[in-house]
Amino acid sequence: MLQIEDPPVAPGKAPARSGDSEKITINLGFVDLGHIDLLVSEGVYANRTDFIRTAIRNQTERHAEVTRQAVARNRVELGLRHFTRADLEDARARGETLHIRVLGLASIAYDVSPDLARATIASLDVLGSLHASPAVKAALSDRLR
Repeated sequence: MLQIEDPPVAPGKAPARSGDSEKITINLGFVDLGHIDLLVSEGVYANRTDFIRTAIRNQTERHAEVTRQAVARNRVELGLRHFTRADLEDARARGETLHIRVLGLASIAYDVSPDLARATIASLDVLGSLHASPAVKAALSDRLR
């Protein structure tokens, strides 16, 4: 099981972030966890998190070509992409709707209303994390892939 935890947010406020990371929860078998703890106790890794981050980086590097091809094929923006209220108002003024595809972090400013988001975002495909107000996330829920 992999679970992304979104911290509670006061209405109209952006969530507080403790860095450029997202907290996840995973379930591991006892033997796998024991192997990790052994490597930590032997000083190979500083802690469990260090081991897991290293393992993830090794696997993403190992499959970098697959990622590169998929990003090019699917026209996905890689990294961080922030949409401001002005960005969306400009799109609405031009009569355009956005098809947002991001691998990494997509964020929609907290001053964007649900109505503006629905009027300007036709689809939203995020591999990674989406930061937006709960109201905007709810307004776009039928457009999330």
